[in-house]
Amino acid sequence: MSTIVNRREFLLRSAVVAAAGALPGAARPRAATAAGRITKGACIGVLPRDMAILDRFATAKAAGFEGIEPNTIDSPDELRQYTEASEKTGVRIHSIMNSDHWKYSLTDGDPQTVKKCVEGIQTSLRNAHDLGAGTVLLVPGIVTPDVPYGEVYKRSQEQIRKLIPLAKQLEVVIAVENVGNRFLLSPLEFARYVDELDSPWVKAYFDIGNVVSTGYPQDWIRTLGKRIVRLHIKRFEPGVEHPKFDPKDRRSQGIDWPDVRKALAEIGYAGWVTAEVRSGDASYVKEVAGRLDKILAGENPV
Repeated sequence: MSTIVNRREFLLRSAVVAAAGALPGAARPRAATAAGRITKGACIGVLPRDMAILDRFATAKAAGFEGIEPNTIDSPDELRQYTEASEKTGVRIHSIMNSDHWKYSLTDGDPQTVKKCVEGIQTSLRNAHDLGAGTVLLVPGIVTPDVPYGEVYKRSQEQIRKLIPLAKQLEVVIAVENVGNRFLLSPLEFARYVDELDSPWVKAYFDIGNVVSTGYPQDWIRTLGKRIVRLHIKRFEPGVEHPKFDPKDRRSQGIDWPDVRKALAEIGYAGWVTAEVRSGDASYVKEVAGRLDKILAGENPV
């Protein structure tokens, strides 16, 4: 696969370099976290949507978040704004959420649709490199009546293998997430899927809330272990009903948050955990951060 930068990507990368160079003492934001410590992040969509990017970063910082996960950035001006916001606030950009993997599935039967998805992932990888993010979140495919499970497994691995050289070149991890795509439905299969790709540039982006209907997140965490490079977290935020975990009820839809925290400690996880919840105002964002603090302390958030 060619890794030649096209005109749009050249403009994007030129914009981020120019923005960084315009700031006193500017350096590319670091994606690393303190050794042994779980660090709090938020998806950009959690922050007030009517604010400028810089103000959203400032709101995140005031609430206690240390990182932001944006979606794929296509505009040079938007890339510049993210660079400046990160530099001015000290809030890191720790991951890029690839935007087009739902609209253009990586495993679609139409080659042109797959091509558009691949191009979007390539842009996301370059975003992550230029912003020092370290990872790109990827939904690897979608099981549909026309694209059966086995084909999604095969096609997604084929496409990801083609992307690994670019990920390696840019030093950005492709982080496959478990989502509502009817795919990778057990922790054993998820672990095998990552292992078969056999690359340090492909890891697991584990979403704690997305497995509750079919399993227990602490079980997935212990099974996936060191394959986990990033975490999404939901089902703890204010404004929604939170069923309590009941170990005596096999149908319980609650989450045993203290055991989730214990499982993360057991696998030695030290990285980002990112809130993926609805958008809200500054007070809501602060409440989300406070509840996340409780979870990381081994407590129930509500």
